[in-house]
Amino acid sequence: MITTQERKIVRRTTSKDTNKSYVKRDVEAYIKAAPKEARAKLVQLRRIIKAAAPGAIEGISYRMPYYNYNGALVWFAAFKNHIGFFVRPPVIEQHKHELKDYKTTKGTVRFPIGKPLPVALIRKLVKARIAKNDGATKKT
Repeated sequence: MITTQERKIVRRTTSKDTNKSYVKRDVEAYIKAAPKEARAKLVQLRRIIKAAAPGAIEGISYRMPYYNYNGALVWFAAFKNHIGFFVRPPVIEQHKHELKDYKTTKGTVRFPIGKPLPVALIRKLVKARIAKNDGATKKT
């Protein structure tokens, strides 16, 4: 899901300018520790996720902001040139035609720092993962 290079950048970003143990528990601190260029987008992304999943629990997992709603929902992280948006498969594959303008992997979408975030698309991806999580909890 996350490459070794991305993991190293996340580690550097989360430990910069703040106490690591504080960052591990607080999304606010994570955003404050992120590069200036990315902060506004991180705040916006956080708002989009919270609006799309009002019942989700926010925390830090894998040293980045994480949302849980009946299981893992999404993560996000600041990198040098992009915001990484991490969502468990198969959501990205199911929306690949809508994501054609972005670099993607099986579980990652990279939103360039210099471009506006696709609000409606992010909301749609979060809602799709919520539906998957809800379906998984109803089966058990």
